[in-house]
Amino acid sequence: MVTSLLETIGIEYPIIQAPMAGGITTPELVANVSKNGGLGMIAAGYLDPDQLKVTIQEVKKRVDKPFGVNLFVPNDFTYFSQHVENMQLMMKSIYDELQITDYKVGELPKFKDQQAIFEQHLQVILEEAIKVCSFTFGLPSEEQIKQLRQAGVYTIGTATTVREALFIQELGMDAVVMQGSEAGGHRSHFLSSFQEGNIGLMALVPQAVEEINIPIIAAGGIMNGRGVRACLQLGAQAAQMGTAFLTLKESGAQDLHKTAVLYATEDKMVFTKAFSGKWARGIKNEFTEEMNSNEAMTLPFPIQNTLTQSIRKEAAKQKKPEYMSLWSGQAPRLATNIDVTTFMDRLIRELNY
Repeated sequence: MVTSLLETIGIEYPIIQAPMAGGITTPELVANVSKNGGLGMIAAGYLDPDQLKVTIQEVKKRVDKPFGVNLFVPNDFTYFSQHVENMQLMMKSIYDELQITDYKVGELPKFKDQQAIFEQHLQVILEEAIKVCSFTFGLPSEEQIKQLRQAGVYTIGTATTVREALFIQELGMDAVVMQGSEAGGHRSHFLSSFQEGNIGLMALVPQAVEEINIPIIAAGGIMNGRGVRACLQLGAQAAQMGTAFLTLKESGAQDLHKTAVLYATEDKMVFTKAFSGKWARGIKNEFTEEMNSNEAMTLPFPIQNTLTQSIRKEAAKQKKPEYMSLWSGQAPRLATNIDVTTFMDRLIRELNY
């Protein structure tokens, strides 16, 4: 079971808890995964630099083993007030049902400088001597990668195609997550289109193994030790698991979200841009059905994400899952609601069977 990735990072088992933004990866969840021999990952996508620093320090209080941080790479975007107004009018009935009134038609709050925040996040990584840093939605610059590696940070890119993985390797990153189409949450394509990057994990990993020299981490629909073993047999050096950890007791996911996943079936999943403006896999509900019929009007991330933020927040508060973003991978029937230690023990027994 020992691989170069495990030896370099300093973890015992080839199990990585996927970084899930929006409060799911609590310090307790991250620390307990690392404490039990895996690699816990903080999702910094929606955190400001100060919040990231506090979260890192909270994890450090709980565990003295390696853990990592995942960053969203900022993307360029444009929008026009007319497009914003059209989307707000499309969602007006939902705003009204949830009694949301604190918005002006055609206007969005001012956005913070995402590139500046990304650079501040990188500085926090360096200051806090983080062992592992992974990236989603794109890649840092060559200079930033060099700076991280010189500081001893193990860098991981995320790809949905072999072409993207080759690009990650050429930039000098240490490893790559190959994200199969079964994965829950946002798709991580950055060179390929959504359609081109919609490849099943069983087909994706072996092809990547033939072309890539850096360690490969498999992600997408992996929920138990049998799934991890299958990924290792395909040539991956570790498995990254998201939905499997989302429903556990230490997860910060909304209870409604956890319940929805625990009672979902594989045929109730859908790809949607409705909530954030980026393609993501989750449980089909009233919002995705209504919005997917008008997919062409969806605005890019983070515009769409901002427009739906109040809807998601109020829906959770009012216990209306039909308007929540219920991210989930393709194998929800295998989800459990136990604690991390019990889950990791089970996972390791299955892995060693």
